[in-house]
Amino acid sequence: MTPQTGFAAALLDPAQAPPEGLLNPHGGPAGRRFDVYRNNVAASLIAALETGFPTVRRLVGAEFFRAMAAVFCRANPPEDPRLALYGGQFPGFLLRFEPVAHLPYLPDVARLDLGLRQSYHAADAAPVDTRGMEPAAVMALRPRLAPATLVLSSRFPVHGIWRFNTVAGAEKPPRGPQDVLIARPGFDPAPHLLPPGGFALARALKGKLTLAEALTKAMAETPETDPAALLTLFLASGALTLAP
Repeated sequence: MTPQTGFAAALLDPAQAPPEGLLNPHGGPAGRRFDVYRNNVAASLIAALETGFPTVRRLVGAEFFRAMAAVFCRANPPEDPRLALYGGQFPGFLLRFEPVAHLPYLPDVARLDLGLRQSYHAADAAPVDTRGMEPAAVMALRPRLAPATLVLSSRFPVHGIWRFNTVAGAEKPPRGPQDVLIARPGFDPAPHLLPPGGFALARALKGKLTLAEALTKAMAETPETDPAALLTLFLASGALTLAP
């Protein structure tokens, strides 16, 4: 183990002693100073997870979330200096974390929280603007998903769970699977419930097929697809951009 990896391991594990040879400004062991630094690092990582996964935090409670986040932080040190992006492995961690096994929807809720954050930090792109265009010209466009657009498919009602825990007066989540479109028309991303065929349409929009061709493909995969509803959602939400 190199001095760097040893320092990192001790920094994230309060059970480990401070690294040997670490001295304070007076030349003595830096035990207390290292403990303070270690506590500050852990607190910062836990706070980043609380900010990044607000729906998960609300579902499990603040105290449990902080304890769970501490376990995650020790096993998953940051791989990126940008603290705002920390937690990409959190949904996968929840799949394996036995204390939340009775909440099987929690990893997908975490994916939705993470997707909203990833959308917020994604690159800008000019949305498709169809104002003044003839319908035939719109259908001939070859758009792709904007960098800030993400789609999520779940066997749980993740959109309903998110709304119930974030929107005042929202209805209780329905039963059954839900697909979600995350789009960022301006500065703030928003999740939208995807109608039937929406996930298939999103997969087809890679800048190669026309809108007409992509819709045809989605309808072939999902016969109950409503093309007008999908077009309205994808265009109005700013989910699409034109391939460069």
